[in-house]
Amino acid sequence: MYAIVEIAGQQFKVEKDQRYFVHQLEGKPGSKVSFDKVLLLDDNGKVSVGAPAVSGVQVTAKIEQHLKGDKVIVFKKKRRKGYKVKNGHRQRLTEISVQTIGKKAAPKKAAAKKTDETPKKEVVAKKTTAKASKPAAAKTAKATTTKKAAPKKTTKKES
Repeated sequence: MYAIVEIAGQQFKVEKDQRYFVHQLEGKPGSKVSFDKVLLLDDNGKVSVGAPAVSGVQVTAKIEQHLKGDKVIVFKKKRRKGYKVKNGHRQRLTEISVQTIGKKAAPKKAAAKKTDETPKKEVVAKKTTAKASKPAAAKTAKATTTKKAAPKKTTKKES
């Protein structure tokens, strides 16, 4: 069983009991994280593709540690100009291990009862009147009228 999950803006093919390095996530080492954006789920040959995500499926993982990746050197140079710039970068990463791939836990019934007990409010829609639409039409009519250009004067030369 595997799933394709979007984690911190990147897509990963994850399997149970595997470790992955992802962009840094919030949370302390040892805490659990769940990912709801499952794009594809393969359950022993039975493939479910989401549009954009498969509903009712989540992946839970445990944060193992926070660390930094390898250093990447960024070197810029313009020849014959004496311009050289050297910078380095180390990406912050989080190591996670996938615990479960499966269905979401059903919402508790106690929470559903609470929402049913609240009184329902009626929504009153405001009626639109014809008076309100007439000034808008008049404004557009005035904006479309244009001034006529004055005719040009011609002069005759006497010979």
